[in-house]
Amino acid sequence: MKNDNTIRNVSIIGTGSYLPERVLTNADLEKMVDTTDEWIYTRTGIRERRIAREDQPVSDMAKEASKKALSNANIRPDEVGMIVVATTTPDMMLPNTACLVQDLIGAKNAFCLDVSAACAGFLYGLEVAHTFIASGNIDTALVIGSDKMSCITDWQDRSTCVLFGDGAGAAVLQARDGTRGIMRTLLGSNGSLADLLKIPAGGSRKTASVQTVKDRSHYIKMEGREVFKHAVTCMTNAAQQILDHCGLTIQDVNCIIPHQANARIIKAIGQQINAPLETFYINVEKYGNTSAASIIVAMDEASQDHRIKTGDLVLLVGFGGGFSWGASLIEWCR
Repeated sequence: MKNDNTIRNVSIIGTGSYLPERVLTNADLEKMVDTTDEWIYTRTGIRERRIAREDQPVSDMAKEASKKALSNANIRPDEVGMIVVATTTPDMMLPNTACLVQDLIGAKNAFCLDVSAACAGFLYGLEVAHTFIASGNIDTALVIGSDKMSCITDWQDRSTCVLFGDGAGAAVLQARDGTRGIMRTLLGSNGSLADLLKIPAGGSRKTASVQTVKDRSHYIKMEGREVFKHAVTCMTNAAQQILDHCGLTIQDVNCIIPHQANARIIKAIGQQINAPLETFYINVEKYGNTSAASIIVAMDEASQDHRIKTGDLVLLVGFGGGFSWGASLIEWCR
């Protein structure tokens, strides 16, 4: 551990991801609710999504993604000083899921915490870990986005059940000389709009009861059109603000990795910031919206597909319930 008041540059040195084996296609959904493949795809860009086993919790998916990320970074679990798990679907209310992951991967020297910022959770977790390493308080962090959205999706609600899938991704962070790494992160929230995207029951405001189960209040409720509008505005503004802060333009960015919620949202952001669609890495067609896992799963795939390489500038943008949103600009060093 180092703490000499020197601000260190922090880089992502390894990534990994995990997607469950079961594939749920639009054709499958046609048999479950009143919808069609054409309706789903034209409005969302989604063809299929992955669904975790009933006995497969968030910590299990996080474990698989973490093992791949640590191997990719050539880091032992006992070298990890901090684990952050971003999730909307923790294994249980107590303890935090990060502690469960710590035990599963053998990261005995790490302290652990969860971050709850819905689909923007990975960006929030990334900045928490970035700050700890930059300040010298720890040397190595593991940041995980893992969500089992299938367990909070109302499979009778055709407007929301077509959107979500399950998965996990992980990133290993360390200080690195000779690269700017995570150059800047911008985060924002607006709690006055919380009712537009929420799970009404299960917390201290409305505890679980026979009535809340009958009312299906433990599932996601979303005002789709309003969420769409605010998602585009917030992510567009965050992307532009972070570029302005860094004295850059969108033409300086090699790859944009957005939250994979909806292809139409991504296209609208591209139009607003004058970024060609080919600048974006998009995998929403295969996985749907995996919430906190979305950005890091796409980042891992972009790295594997050689869409991003050492020295590239990568812009991450995300938006989720809260409302919470953010953007991060990274010089890739893998």
